[in-house]
Amino acid sequence: MQDRPTISELLQAVVHLLDEELVPNLTGSRQFYGRVAATVLRIVRRELEHEDEQLAAEWERLEKLLSPTERPTTRTELREAIRQRTEELCQRIRQGDADADSYRAQLLAHVRETVREKLLVSNPQWLNRPEYGN
Repeated sequence: MQDRPTISELLQAVVHLLDEELVPNLTGSRQFYGRVAATVLRIVRRELEHEDEQLAAEWERLEKLLSPTERPTTRTELREAIRQRTEELCQRIRQGDADADSYRAQLLAHVRETVREKLLVSNPQWLNRPEYGN
């Protein structure tokens, strides 16, 4: 691991190169693919910046909706556990557990926050759209 430049700084430097130097001088499909590459790098950068915090928050929300269980220790294990717990939550929804009362309200709050966190990474501009509620 290096101190400087950070992963985020390296990614930002490549995005800057694409946005400011390369893409403006390209045309057609090459310009399009250059923009796509810059967008992918922005998403990767945001994912790296927010992933630990978002995984922890999603785990905590799932803990409130499902029976508590021991939190995995590594990021890879945590991702997989969240996937499995989300499938468990989907099963409970299919069974009708979320059709009424406070559980439904908790579930909807979890879904809204999970979607907001995913948009924060994939396309934060959507969070400012009137139809999203801002």
